[in-house]
Amino acid sequence: MTRERLEKHQVWLYLVAVATGVGLGLWFRLEVADALIYLPLGVLLYATFAQVPVTHLPEAMRDRRYLTATLLANFVLVPVAIWLLAWLAPPEPAILLGLYMVLLVPCTDWFIVFAHLGRGDARLAITSTPIILLAQFLLLPLYLWLFMGETFSDIIRAGPFVQVFVLLIVIPLILAGSTQIWGDRRPTGRKMIEGLAWLPVPCLGIVLFLIATTQAGQVVDDMRGMERVVLVFVLYLVAAAGIGMLTAWMLGLSSIAGRTLIFSVGTRNSFVVLPFALALPAGWEAAVTVVVLQPLVELLGILVYLRVVPRCV
Repeated sequence: MTRERLEKHQVWLYLVAVATGVGLGLWFRLEVADALIYLPLGVLLYATFAQVPVTHLPEAMRDRRYLTATLLANFVLVPVAIWLLAWLAPPEPAILLGLYMVLLVPCTDWFIVFAHLGRGDARLAITSTPIILLAQFLLLPLYLWLFMGETFSDIIRAGPFVQVFVLLIVIPLILAGSTQIWGDRRPTGRKMIEGLAWLPVPCLGIVLFLIATTQAGQVVDDMRGMERVVLVFVLYLVAAAGIGMLTAWMLGLSSIAGRTLIFSVGTRNSFVVLPFALALPAGWEAAVTVVVLQPLVELLGILVYLRVVPRCV
């Protein structure tokens, strides 16, 4: 089994993990401590960040046209589309918060693999991820405040967000940056990074399994109104493809860069915002359900993207 083969078939691994987890969760109504989910999630984020060339930020600035396109599409046009689509969702604050959290952050991990499989430019995908990652950390709180106002401010004060941010974002980022510096200087460091590249797929499979197992009952309990949330996610995938194509045309991107942009806009960073959703106070559990549902819809949508995007662009 090669890593390329593992990544090529990762969608099916995730679907099996989710199906198995849902079956066990509904049958036994299992409860797992959040800490058990945080452990593989922390390893997943560390291994993922280690593949993001944070120490090579100047390289991300070379292709100014693509960088402008991905920032315009992901952080200007997408928020407008999300604000419009949110009118179709149930008007419950917890559901809206989950929807905003998961759709406002562009993906920085499996988007690279899917862009490559969809005949995009993996180099562009890799070099743009540090900028995308930094931009989403800076802009997500701003957009949540704009969309939810004082409600969001009250939640931030009530939840242990700082602790989650430090444990699952800051520490993995520091470790990943240190690993990259080591990899730039020592062959053993480069081997370490190559070894870490094997971890995201199995770690994500474990995370999906644990989330499906523990949240299956909650998802079933919260399914009232969730069909409208699923509709929003499906329509978002359609809108994302249109936004990607429109932006690529406006900025005169090549076909291969345009495909890369479409996958960037279509995929979301659900597992980066998941720990923040789990840290929400009591009464906001529906937000977790929304965040969990999104990657399931996205995985099926990506299978369509892989067939349609290379033909249309």
